[in-house]
Amino acid sequence: MAEITAALVKELRERTGAGMMDCKKALTETGGDLDAAIDWLRTKGLSKAAKKSDRVASEGLVGVAVSSDGKTGAAIELNSETDFVARNDTFKAAVADLAELALTEGGDVEALKAAKTKDGTVVSDHLTNLIATIGENMTLRRAAVLSVSEGVVASYIHNAAGDNVGRLGVLVALESSGDQAKLSELGRKIAMHVAAASPAPALSVSTEELDPEAIAKEREVFAAQARESGKPENIIEKMVEGRLRKFYEEVVLLKQSFVMNPDQTIEQLLKDSEGDVGGPVKITAFVRLALGEGVEKAPEADFASEVASMAGKK
Repeated sequence: MAEITAALVKELRERTGAGMMDCKKALTETGGDLDAAIDWLRTKGLSKAAKKSDRVASEGLVGVAVSSDGKTGAAIELNSETDFVARNDTFKAAVADLAELALTEGGDVEALKAAKTKDGTVVSDHLTNLIATIGENMTLRRAAVLSVSEGVVASYIHNAAGDNVGRLGVLVALESSGDQAKLSELGRKIAMHVAAASPAPALSVSTEELDPEAIAKEREVFAAQARESGKPENIIEKMVEGRLRKFYEEVVLLKQSFVMNPDQTIEQLLKDSEGDVGGPVKITAFVRLALGEGVEKAPEADFASEVASMAGKK
């Protein structure tokens, strides 16, 4: 029997896409024979995951979780190839479990993949087994964690497909010494605003967080546009300032009009809520994960061209 080394297990994993424990078992069962181990995995249906790894996974679900003390929140995106799989209860449970795991493991995707699930299985192996079982490629694409020392992290799921899973997830971190239940209610409203407002990926909490170079560039563009009007410089400056205010309203959360009361900005909402909450409230961070955003989907093949190609025609 050949020695089952880490290098041998690694090679088998790379060639089959099967989980580490499955590879170890396959090599043990076949006396360390690599080719026989590959066949063993194929007969068990565990090597087919590798064949699916190059398929685009742009469907799936986003999951959120909040710690029992309300001070830490996590959000993850697990992609699948089709919406059909995203409706699978096993897949939903995997998304929810990964969000819970991220609460303690953090928002680094690679670290999360290397972590262990409740039953002691490495996450990457668990996903490989899911791919083999369900029959579609899956990708743990993104993860994020927010925490506060005092206050709450509120969450919201839009287009929910189950408990804490859906097509869009939001976390909002509120720092305050006020009433936690009222903070959670306020945070959920702001999270709903973030979901509905569809902010740009570069959206910041405050103007102070914006890149000064980006602001300078916007100012230059606005000035050039204003000068085309032929108005004097003092008027142009006022036009630029007005356009900058509009720019801030688009990319700065605190400057946006609250979707539940457009006459009130998020900044005003926080100020107006101080009395009810019992103290000042500050948004320290937020996360918005919309399913599949930024994923480049493969173009759908033209059916006639596909049939002609299969028939050997050009």
